[in-house]
Amino acid sequence: MKLVFIYGPPASGKLTVATELAKLTGFKLFHNHVSIQFVQSIFEFGTKTFWRLTGKYRLEMLEAAAREGIDTIFTFVYSKGEEDDRFVNQVVQRIRAHGGQVQFVRLYCDREELVRRVKASQRKRMGKVNTEKMLSDLFRRYNLDSAIPFLKSLSIDTTKRSARNVAKSVVHYYRLPMATNSP
Repeated sequence: MKLVFIYGPPASGKLTVATELAKLTGFKLFHNHVSIQFVQSIFEFGTKTFWRLTGKYRLEMLEAAAREGIDTIFTFVYSKGEEDDRFVNQVVQRIRAHGGQVQFVRLYCDREELVRRVKASQRKRMGKVNTEKMLSDLFRRYNLDSAIPFLKSLSIDTTKRSARNVAKSVVHYYRLPMATNSP
């Protein structure tokens, strides 16, 4: 099983690239907001219970995919620090325990481009960060520009590259299998 772990700040293109990557490879896509929306249906966003359950369900889903041999793409907003580092280590341990591999992809882009993207209407519909103020507040509170310091990541600037082009770079770099019906 291969897990492609795509991370970066809000509006860096994680879901857009992951969607293109899923089309190219046939991998299943488990994006960040699926677990957030699931837990948020009952628990208030940001509470201790909310984050505990979100982390728990993410880990259980990814481990089940590894156990079943289902190649998966996962998206995540990484903030350098003890909590996210612990989560990343748990993901790696659980995937490797079932013979899987984790390949990390860090997406980033210019701050001006992040601000432009964050205002897109579909972001609000999906419950994502969707205002410049929300984005600025997150960057003030968290270190969202950082690569995961203890693991190797493919880092890609998405400022001027199409999601399709970025996805092809990921396929090439990690030598991922192409789906038989990929465009």
